[in-house]
Amino acid sequence: MKIRPLADKVLVQRVEAENKTAGGIVLPDTAKEKPQRGKIINVGPGKLLDDGTHRKMQVKKGDLVLFTSYAGTEIKIDGKEYLIMDESDIMAIIEK
Repeated sequence: MKIRPLADKVLVQRVEAENKTAGGIVLPDTAKEKPQRGKIINVGPGKLLDDGTHRKMQVKKGDLVLFTSYAGTEIKIDGKEYLIMDESDIMAIIEK
């Protein structure tokens, strides 16, 4: 199944959280926080402006991003969990 976000929405798949702390302590599943980073799976065409054009999206498919803690709506597609969020919920693009 393919999901195509509308307007300035993006489809994000969370990147799994680390199992260990920086000091090497292994964290149980109950102690892990949901990661605030993910990979952009698909993007909408951009916000519709008053003149009928779309504002260009700043993120693109494949970007690794940081987003706010409570961003988006969680959905499940074909057994995988995704988030649909506004582009404005994304704080940064992670560049390697």
